[in-house]
Amino acid sequence: MKIGLVSSAVPLIGGGGRFIVDWLREKLEEHGHQVETVYVPSNEIVPEAILPQMAAFRMMRLQDYFERVVTFRPPSHVVRHPRKVVWFIHHIRVFYDLWDTPYRPVPDRATQRALRAAIIRADTAALREAHRVFTNSRVVGDRLRRFNGVDSEVLYPPVLRPELFASGDHGDEIVCVCRVEGHKRQHLLVEAMRHTRTPVRLRLCGVGTSAEYVRSLRRAAAEGGVADRVVVEDRWITEEEKAARLEHALAAAYVPFDEDSYGFPTIEAAHARRCTVTVPDSGGVTEFVQDGVTGLVAEPEPRALAEAFDRLHSDRALARRLGANAAERVSELGIDWGAVVGKLLA
Repeated sequence: MKIGLVSSAVPLIGGGGRFIVDWLREKLEEHGHQVETVYVPSNEIVPEAILPQMAAFRMMRLQDYFERVVTFRPPSHVVRHPRKVVWFIHHIRVFYDLWDTPYRPVPDRATQRALRAAIIRADTAALREAHRVFTNSRVVGDRLRRFNGVDSEVLYPPVLRPELFASGDHGDEIVCVCRVEGHKRQHLLVEAMRHTRTPVRLRLCGVGTSAEYVRSLRRAAAEGGVADRVVVEDRWITEEEKAARLEHALAAAYVPFDEDSYGFPTIEAAHARRCTVTVPDSGGVTEFVQDGVTGLVAEPEPRALAEAFDRLHSDRALARRLGANAAERVSELGIDWGAVVGKLLA
């Protein structure tokens, strides 16, 4: 089959939104399909550019080239194709679930409310014309139903090479590998270290869009007297480096605000038989992380997270048990590329 994978991307910025596309292409080609990836530059933090970006996707004549089209990051789902399958990974969230939160970067003015209404109308129309709609989590599925009146099926995205992640002895480090951004809340992890009673360590790995946020993390570690136990690697971390850092980690930590899915950091840790420390308002992360079963769910405040860190450091048997359960949870949820390919092409 001739398949087009269509998504938006911020040039030179990597992350899960690209992984899901690039990894699917590799798996489809392994199944013998002809696949082309189409990325259109798109930056949702520039509100006045969103409708023109939608128009650009809408004008593509993809039916001349592909028998099936799969879309991912918004606004790619507005493309037209008679066999369009949407694997919806999130809305342009500032106009949806983040509208009434401190994470909305645009003012609540008449022009912005009109733009929001136009985006929701366009999204709803495009989603309703799709052949199939999948989401990467129940959280995103609930948002589609609430905001757009569209039903969907959850299709959890796997990692490309789970065999890369090995399990070694449990060390002293809590590892967090993800984009370093305010809404990922690495600052909570750094603040938690000030309240720990064990010699637990913290390693933050990844890049982001705000150099000031990275500086603030280092500043907080220094001012809190824990700079000797907090490492901030503000650079792109390869898959091999992720595996190396998780192999001997004590656990992973992932505490984003209302994340769209369980997040690749969570499942990568599970493949390394490491549990994840998260928080109740982390969104899709809690679909995978069950408190006391596959990880620890602490309140989103530093002292509670510190207690979770200390608990794992003091009880390695608990860390091993939760990590083993996390690995089993991957199979329970059917997170597998064969299942993904079958559903997207049905």
